[in-house]
Amino acid sequence: MGKIVALANQKGGVGKTTTSINLAASLAVLEKRVLLVDADPQANSTSGLGFEPGELNTYTVLTGQAELGAAIVQMADIPGLYLLPSNINLVGAETELAQTEGGQFRMKTLLDSIKGDYDYVIIDCSPSLGMLTLNALIAADSVIIPVQCEYFALEGLGKLLNTIKMVKAGLNPGLEIEGFLLTMYDSRLRLANQVVGEVRNHFGSLVFDTIIQRNTRLSESPSYGKPVITYDATSSGSTNYLNLAQEFLQRNQQ
Repeated sequence: MGKIVALANQKGGVGKTTTSINLAASLAVLEKRVLLVDADPQANSTSGLGFEPGELNTYTVLTGQAELGAAIVQMADIPGLYLLPSNINLVGAETELAQTEGGQFRMKTLLDSIKGDYDYVIIDCSPSLGMLTLNALIAADSVIIPVQCEYFALEGLGKLLNTIKMVKAGLNPGLEIEGFLLTMYDSRLRLANQVVGEVRNHFGSLVFDTIIQRNTRLSESPSYGKPVITYDATSSGSTNYLNLAQEFLQRNQQ
């Protein structure tokens, strides 16, 4: 049975989509069968994999206009990597799901029906704590929280952790925090090192050992529609995400 992992942080620009794309791709390179669900109306995971969504996408699936299996596409460059694409229409799902009885369980119902077909399902959440993110947290077995190594890194985390606690208490008792991931790290900056220390002091063993460094090739790769491992396999960004995938797999074997 596959595991569903949400990437969540209502703060934008923390490396959530970058991590969703590159963790999914790295797991697939390590011979896992992985589905990346783009649950963000900005559709950056979709464009970051070089895919142009048509009429079959997260919105049409969530609103019952299309079958989930028909909307999932296989990525040509990486065998084992699959995508449920998104587009801007997904904005409308926030309202539609809120007005639908049991709408907060819609994603869970859909993903539970196919999770056995994959080793891992990675959900790229929108940068908000609205109905779409709630759907993802209810559907997920665990959540990875990216934290950028910059000023105000911990700002807003309390709100996210309270949301996770609320979901766990009433809607998804099995939800766990997979880990906090430090992103956008620049070893030359004293502030970045202070943030690393602060996050590790706060969350201890829940923080991944792997840290994602700032890397030009990692920043460039989405504009070429590729994960960094196929854009430049020798870059530090590629190495970081392969290390994260291996650490993630080790944690899940224990």
